[in-house]
Amino acid sequence: MITVAGESLIDLVPQAAAAPGEPLPALLPRPGGGPYNTAVALGRMGAPVSFCSRVSTDGFGEALLDGLRTAGVDLSLVQRGPEPTTLAVAALDAGGSAGFGFYAEGTADRLFELPGSLPAGVRALSIGTCSLVLEPGATAYEALLRRESARGVFTLLDPNIRAGLIPDADAYRKRFGEWLPHVTVLKLSEEDAQWLGGTPQEWLAAGPEAVVITRGGAGLTVRTRTGDVFAAPGVPVDVVDTIGAGDTVNAALLHSLAERDALSARATAALSGADWAEVLGYAARAAAVTCSRAGAQPPYPHELTDC
Repeated sequence: MITVAGESLIDLVPQAAAAPGEPLPALLPRPGGGPYNTAVALGRMGAPVSFCSRVSTDGFGEALLDGLRTAGVDLSLVQRGPEPTTLAVAALDAGGSAGFGFYAEGTADRLFELPGSLPAGVRALSIGTCSLVLEPGATAYEALLRRESARGVFTLLDPNIRAGLIPDADAYRKRFGEWLPHVTVLKLSEEDAQWLGGTPQEWLAAGPEAVVITRGGAGLTVRTRTGDVFAAPGVPVDVVDTIGAGDTVNAALLHSLAERDALSARATAALSGADWAEVLGYAARAAAVTCSRAGAQPPYPHELTDC
């Protein structure tokens, strides 16, 4: 079982240019949130997965849970609360890349509490994004990362930087460094890496076995603690938008590593260049499918075999 911990929210995605006489385009609500998208993607890929979060009892929250159920995600670790669901208003540039503005004050995920020990069958924990920024829930998610790492659970961290939500950049960068000893695989976008200001070598020295960096249409690279660097090219696709692409990469990495029985620090360190080429190639194909359609709609297995 892979557990994904973090926020679920509703993306409000612009559908087209504003109609004549209208100041703004219509917005379509879509289930989202980095951890939520990762859990759905893992479920669609056929991986045993559970979601650990606090979800509102409002209509949006019910829709979010329906999406998880449909993907086959276990909900036994989901907390519920009457607080509203977080909203993220997307703005797409000409290339389909998305920026977000958040409405997160007083929302359900911010009141997430540290659960009891995860089930013994949990082999990996994926965590990141807004859930590690917004207090008081951020402290509980951080405690979960530290606790599960200490008991030997494989951990994947995707900070998925949303600079507008981070009130003190220097404090966040310091806190990020304190997470690294508890991380098995660190996954970043190029933009995340630039904002954080460090280097893969520095991050690896702090603890992770591997650092995976996504480069948009240029594909993915991984640097390991032994100094090896491997890469996979991007998959050409007509991009509708990039919403959920990085989250799909998280899921594809975890699923592909699980298929190789590599969800441990020792097994990850033992992966060959050929192994990493296959893992990264699978992630590139999965992300391309997600980019080919509107909103965070990760692929099903048959869509990846046809790539």
